[in-house]
Amino acid sequence: MFGRKLAQETSTMVAPDVLMELPAPAEPWVPEQAEPWVPELPKLDPAWLALRKQVHEQLLDLLGPVLYDSRMEQAELSVKVRAALSQVIRSLALRISDEEKERLSNEITDDILGYGPLEPYLRDESVTEIMVTGHDMVHVERNGLLTEVPASFLDEAHLRRTIDKIAASVGRRIDEASPMVDARLTDGSRVNAVIPPIALRGSTLSIRKFFSTPLSAEDLVGFGTLTPQLRLFLELCIRGRLSVVISGGTGSGKTTTLNVLSQYIPDNERILTVEDVAELRLHQRHVVPLEARPSNTEGKGTITIRDLVRNALRMRPDRIVVGEIRDGAALDMLQAMNTGHDGSITTLHSNGPRDTISRLETMVMMAGMEFPVRVIREQIASAVDLIVHQSRLRDGTRRITHVTEVMKMEGDVITMQDLFSFDFSKGIDDQGRFRGTIRPTGIIPGFLPKMQDSGIDIPLSLFGISS
Repeated sequence: MFGRKLAQETSTMVAPDVLMELPAPAEPWVPEQAEPWVPELPKLDPAWLALRKQVHEQLLDLLGPVLYDSRMEQAELSVKVRAALSQVIRSLALRISDEEKERLSNEITDDILGYGPLEPYLRDESVTEIMVTGHDMVHVERNGLLTEVPASFLDEAHLRRTIDKIAASVGRRIDEASPMVDARLTDGSRVNAVIPPIALRGSTLSIRKFFSTPLSAEDLVGFGTLTPQLRLFLELCIRGRLSVVISGGTGSGKTTTLNVLSQYIPDNERILTVEDVAELRLHQRHVVPLEARPSNTEGKGTITIRDLVRNALRMRPDRIVVGEIRDGAALDMLQAMNTGHDGSITTLHSNGPRDTISRLETMVMMAGMEFPVRVIREQIASAVDLIVHQSRLRDGTRRITHVTEVMKMEGDVITMQDLFSFDFSKGIDDQGRFRGTIRPTGIIPGFLPKMQDSGIDIPLSLFGISS
């Protein structure tokens, strides 16, 4: 439409015979493409890798079944491994410095007791995600940006042993018959692994870490994810029992924001959490966590998010918090919000507030119920009060970019209005970081009377309006 309008405007400004006399456009100038800069990584010495492999194999021969004794405590096993490792190093009469011996000891101990070359990055608080693409390529995410690091597994078999160890620690298995696995580490970090034949470059492993101590709203303010003004507004919305959908792309920080907002639920309410992989850390006293379960090796025993949401309705919840909606469970979640469980919170993947509504419609249709589209939209408009949309920007920061009120139906369309939006007009600074913040649009939400009925008074100053 824009192109057609532009053509019409051009035809009214320039006569056709003049257009015929214009010279043909010259070939567009294309700047010479420079080679992209790639940081030079320190390569692991092949001789060192060979030495580490030799010592590792001798240690396995020496310890044997001790490594697989489930009755032995981790601390006791660590002592035995280090003692045996010192014995192996002495027997080989290695001509290496004390510093290199310490490094060799730490790397092999990490491999046997932990997750090998990934251990230093699992301990590093600045690393938020670890991605292994084949045994010889490891990337980490720091401050929202990807960086390749000088870490490497010895070979594909070494990487597979590490993946098997992770899967076994949570009672899962991964093999050619079931070449994908979702799991979590003991610290709550989320793990996904994919192996051949569906992983063409070799086994792939992704670990999304979580902070050892849950982030608070003040932390998100410090990161620039939200402002103090928006923090107070969202706190009042949660306390006032508004039903909230947190949307955004992969890795945009939806679960972290969900965790933070859940902290504002009053302690005297019964909360049921429903997740694929348990990640939420709610500190209220009356929390009932439920976790989905994949099928067993025989393809039976699956418990889905939808099954858990349905069951949660029979457990007398005051609020239901769903880690992520991605299928027909959306219908059951909307039913819960519409039948006395207002104040419930969930997340879903989308590209914006309007797209969030469209995604909800699609997922309700996946439930197998042949509802008219208008009926589905009426359910959404009645159930959802607020959409909080979060994005990971080009500079690596995670920001809430829209806080949108879901209004009502007008004809066949759900009306919405932005209460807060990110100011992209400020541009970026010399370091490539966005200067803007999320600001109120000046619109007063229509749910203020509902909030007042709940005893929650939202000051108009939060919306940039002087009282």
